[in-house]
Amino acid sequence: MALSKEDVKKIATLARLELSEDELEKFSGQLSGILDYMESLNEVDTEGVEPISQVTGLENITFEDEVASCDYNEELIKQTPQDVQDNMIKVKSVF
Repeated sequence: MALSKEDVKKIATLARLELSEDELEKFSGQLSGILDYMESLNEVDTEGVEPISQVTGLENITFEDEVASCDYNEELIKQTPQDVQDNMIKVKSVF
């Protein structure tokens, strides 16, 4: 599957990349090669093969959250170098 320079320009724009003319020419060939290889994978017979998400058989181990009391909350708040408001540490806004 041959990609034109215009196709590569569009992909670069979507990826927010600025490419020179030389890079457009270079990546046009490389991306076309990658797509040709991926197309060859469509020829593999996968009839009867079950899809898998991982091959090790390992499973995630999760634990229930447990609420624990904190008897030294006031001591910790006294030690903070940041501002405290309503017994909570005041931090910069994320947004």
